[in-house]
Amino acid sequence: MNSSRPQEVRAAVRPSLRQEVSEAIKSYILDNHLKPGDPLPSEAELCTALGASRSSIREAVKTLAVLDIVEVRRGHGTYVGRLSLSALVEGLAFRGLLSPKDDFRILSELVEVRELIERGMAARIMATLGPEDLDALDALVNEMDRRGAHDDRGFAECDRSFHERLMKPLENELVSQLSLAFWDVYAIVAPQLEGISEEAEAGTIADHRAIVRAARQGDVEGFVHALSGHYAPVRRRLAEAQAHAGRGGARSEAERTA
Repeated sequence: MNSSRPQEVRAAVRPSLRQEVSEAIKSYILDNHLKPGDPLPSEAELCTALGASRSSIREAVKTLAVLDIVEVRRGHGTYVGRLSLSALVEGLAFRGLLSPKDDFRILSELVEVRELIERGMAARIMATLGPEDLDALDALVNEMDRRGAHDDRGFAECDRSFHERLMKPLENELVSQLSLAFWDVYAIVAPQLEGISEEAEAGTIADHRAIVRAARQGDVEGFVHALSGHYAPVRRRLAEAQAHAGRGGARSEAERTA
């Protein structure tokens, strides 16, 4: 029994040490005013600067690389990462795979957040959209109309491109990544949703046209109204799917206990 205890102690201490060194590297980045893409000192230099062993530095770098705080370029060294939300996106997408009930709820929450962002930033979005952006948005709506409900995946891809182009002039990477999180989770959930009806398709296309028209006219109220109209059927489809999944889970439990 005693032979196993040192391993248990090491297992308990190791994550704490890795976290301590990770925090030290983050502090080094901040204290030296490093920016995304800037190189970090070599492994040996970090050992000296932080008073840590090579193994501790390596484990900490691996942890920070997963979070995109640092980027390891083989043969070149370690650099400050893009500090993106990639870890959040992957976590949400994986969580959606784990439970059909959870993925509907997660997607519903992401829809709510994305709608709040777009509505809350309506005036700023409209102020940053140039003529070429508006023309591109019109072209995407026309493409949605051409594809139609029979091409659900293509229809959704056009919708994604539309909202990506809508937010792009803001040059806000955080907002862009949150939108990406929505679409990555949507790609997992979509096969479990009923196909979009022709009526819903026509309404979605009309809402997108109204968004562009309001932006061209500088009509903030009309822009917000069109956004709300666009998201309403999306929320309804998700609520129906979530309720259906809940009933299915209840039936399964009843069958197991019968």
